[in-house]
Amino acid sequence: MKFIKKLSVLLVLLLVVFVSCKAQTKSISKNDNTQKHPNLILTQKGVESIRAELGNVPIFDASLAKVKAEVDAEILNGIEVPIPKDFSGGYTHERHKKNFLIAQKAGVLYQILNDEKYAAYVKEMLFAYEKIYPTLPVHPQTRSYARGKLFWQCLNDSNWLVYVSQAYDCVYNYLSPKERKQLEKNLFIPFANFISEGNPQFFNRVHNHSTWGNVAVGMIALVMDNDELLDRALNGLKTDNIDPNAKDNDGGFIKKAGQKVGFLANLDEPFSPDGYYTEGPYYQRYAMYPFLVFAEALHNVKPEMKIFEYKDGVLLKAINTLLNLTDADGEFFPLNDGQKGMSYYSRELVSSVDIGYHYGGNQPELLAIAKDQGDVLLDDTGLSVAIGIRDGLAKPFVKKSLQLRDGADGTQGGVGILRVNGAKDEFTLVSKYSAQGLSHGHYDKLSFSYYEGGNEVLQDYGLARYVNIQQKGGGNYLRENTTWAKQSIAHNTVVQNETSHFDGDFETGSLNHSVNYLFDASNLDAQVVSAKESNAYPGTEMHRTQFLLKDKDFENPLLLDIVNVTSSNVNQYDLPFYYFGQIISSNFKYNTPKVLSPLGSKNGYQHLWNEGVGNSTSGNAKLSWLSNERFYTLTTVVNDKDDLIFARIGANDPDFNLRPEPAFIVRKKDIGNTQFVSVLESHGNYSPVTENAINAFSTIKKLEVVFSDENYIAISVETIDGNLKLIVVSLKDSAKDKKHSIIIKDKAVEWTGAYHFNNLK
Repeated sequence: MKFIKKLSVLLVLLLVVFVSCKAQTKSISKNDNTQKHPNLILTQKGVESIRAELGNVPIFDASLAKVKAEVDAEILNGIEVPIPKDFSGGYTHERHKKNFLIAQKAGVLYQILNDEKYAAYVKEMLFAYEKIYPTLPVHPQTRSYARGKLFWQCLNDSNWLVYVSQAYDCVYNYLSPKERKQLEKNLFIPFANFISEGNPQFFNRVHNHSTWGNVAVGMIALVMDNDELLDRALNGLKTDNIDPNAKDNDGGFIKKAGQKVGFLANLDEPFSPDGYYTEGPYYQRYAMYPFLVFAEALHNVKPEMKIFEYKDGVLLKAINTLLNLTDADGEFFPLNDGQKGMSYYSRELVSSVDIGYHYGGNQPELLAIAKDQGDVLLDDTGLSVAIGIRDGLAKPFVKKSLQLRDGADGTQGGVGILRVNGAKDEFTLVSKYSAQGLSHGHYDKLSFSYYEGGNEVLQDYGLARYVNIQQKGGGNYLRENTTWAKQSIAHNTVVQNETSHFDGDFETGSLNHSVNYLFDASNLDAQVVSAKESNAYPGTEMHRTQFLLKDKDFENPLLLDIVNVTSSNVNQYDLPFYYFGQIISSNFKYNTPKVLSPLGSKNGYQHLWNEGVGNSTSGNAKLSWLSNERFYTLTTVVNDKDDLIFARIGANDPDFNLRPEPAFIVRKKDIGNTQFVSVLESHGNYSPVTENAINAFSTIKKLEVVFSDENYIAISVETIDGNLKLIVVSLKDSAKDKKHSIIIKDKAVEWTGAYHFNNLK
C-alpha cells in the first residue's frame, strides 16, 4: 500500500515537471488570435491555477491520475465510431456514450498537462463523427417519441453534445480555422439543428429531456459564439406546431398551450422556491448536470446574465435540497420514477457539489460530501474543493427535518422529511404530498416511506426498469412501470375501490396536488407532518398525519400514522404497508390458500399475490417481522370486519420483471368515513453470531382511538408497563396559537396549537 502511495506521488511530480518543461518551450495554441478558449467550464485562469497546484492537492491529484489512466487506456484501444443500432446497454449505445465521456476528459487533460496527444485524440474522434454524421439516418430503434441519430432517443444525443462541446472548447485553439469550420458546418450545427428544429416535440417542452436538449444547443453555441443558437437554447423555438394532445413514451403531455419553453423556462417551472424538482430526486440528480454546467458556462461567457442569481439562486439551493433527499447512506429517496441505489456518489453529484461550493459561497459542509465522494472535477470548481479539503475546512453535512415545497411558486404541496436519532441509527420519515411530477410521476398521494439508518423499513417501490441492462427491455422502462410501479396500490397510501388515484389519468393528476396542512419539527420529541388530498377520488377527502415520537418508555422513536377518510359514498379502502424481512409473529388468525391467486384484475392489483387473509377481534392487529437483524412491530386499530391481507408482488409477471416483495394490507369494507391508525416500533436485535434475540417483543399493549369527530382525533398508546400516552390532532385548524379543548372519558384536555402529546400516567 505504501509503495502504491509513493508511486502515485512520483507520478504527480513527473506530471508537474512534464507540464513545466512543455510550458516553457511551446505555446498552448496554434493560433495567437484565438486565445479566448477554453472558456466554458475550464478557463485559462483556471488552467494556470491548476498547473500551479499540481502535486499539492491530494484529492485533485488522485482524480487527475485516475482520469489520465482511463483516457490513456482508451487511446491505446483506438477510436471506435460504430453505426448506431442498439438500445441502452447495447454495444453501439455504450460505445458512443463512452466516446463522449472520454472526449471531455481528454480535452481537460490536454489543457492541464499541455500534452498534444490528448488534443490529437479529441480531434481524431471529432472528425470520425464529422465523417459519418451528414449521412447518418435516424436511429433504427423506433420506440422513442423523439428518435436520435447516434442513440435511440434525442435525450442521449443531447448528452453527447453537452460533453463533446466541452471537449471542443478545450481543443478549439489546437484546431485550425479551416478544421473548426469543417466541424461546425458538417457536425455541430447540423447536430444542434436536429435536436431542436428537427425534434421540437423533444426540445420545446418543460422536462428533464428538454433541459438536456436546451443545454446541448446552448453549450455548442457558446463555443462557436453563435447568438442564434444561444437564444434558441435559452428561450426555445419560436414556432413548433406541437399538438397539445401529444404525449411522450411515459404518457406525459409534451407541451401545454401557451407554455414557456427553453432553458430559462425549465428553471422557472419545475423547480420550487426551495429547490425541489417536481419530477423527484432521481431525475433532479440527472438534470442537475446540464443545469449546472450550462449555468457555469453562462457565468464564464455571459456574466451579465447573473445566472446563479436567477429565481433567487434556485440552482444553488437545489444542490442542498438534493443532498437532503438522501438516506443515511447517501442514496436518493426513490420518489416517483427513481432507481434504488442511485446516490450522491454519482458523477452528476460530484459536479453538483463542486459547482455548488465554488459558486455558492464556499459552504464548508459541501466539502464533507466531496470528501466522502473521493473525487473532484478537473476544473476550477474541483480545484476549489480540493484546496478546501486539503486545508481542513470541511464541516459535517447534517441532514435535518425539513419541508420542501413543490410547484413553481411553492403552492403545490410538497415533501416532508422528519429525522430523529434512535438508540443506534437515525430514523427518517419521507412523506409525499406533492404535485403529479410530470410524466415520471406516480399516483401516490399522501404516500410515505420509512428508514432506519440506510435501511428501508417501509419502502417506496420506485421504478420498474433495469437501467442499461439490455436483456430487460433494452434497459428502458418496462410495461410494469405503468401497470404496477405507478399505480396507487404499489405505495403506502390509501386506495379506494381498487382504483388508482385520479383513476390513473395523467391529465387529471396533473391538474391537482395535495395540500400541506401542518409541518412542525421544532420539538425533537414530537415531530409531525400532515397533509390533505381531496381530488384523488371525487367525493372523498384523505387527511394523513404522521408523528415521529421519542419517549423514554420505548427503545427507539415511534412512527404514529393517522389517516382520516371522509366520503359521501360507501367504499372499500385498502392501506398497504410494504415491509422487508421475515414475519415473526401476529396476534390474529388467518388462512393461507393452497393455490395462489391475484388480489385483483387491474390497477396494480393484478400484480399482487394473495398469500393469506385474517381478521382480529381484539381491536388491534399486531404484525412483527425481522429485517437487517432488527425487530419491527406494526400495531394497527381494526375491527372484526376488517380484512388483514398478506400479499406479495409478482403475480402476472411472466418475465420476472418485478421484485417479489411482501406487503401487509389493512382493508376496510362497506364504509364511508373511517380512520386508519397505526404505530410502528423498531425494537431489539438478533445476532446470528451469538444467536441471541434481545427485546424481541413489542412494548405496546393497546392502541386505541379514544376520541373522534369531524374536528379532532385522539389516540392513546398503552405500554405493557401500564404507561399511557395521549396524542390529539386538530383536523380543521392548524394555527399555532389556536386554543383547543375536548372531553375524553369525562376528562377535559386542553392545549394550544394543532396537536397535543403527553403522558397520562
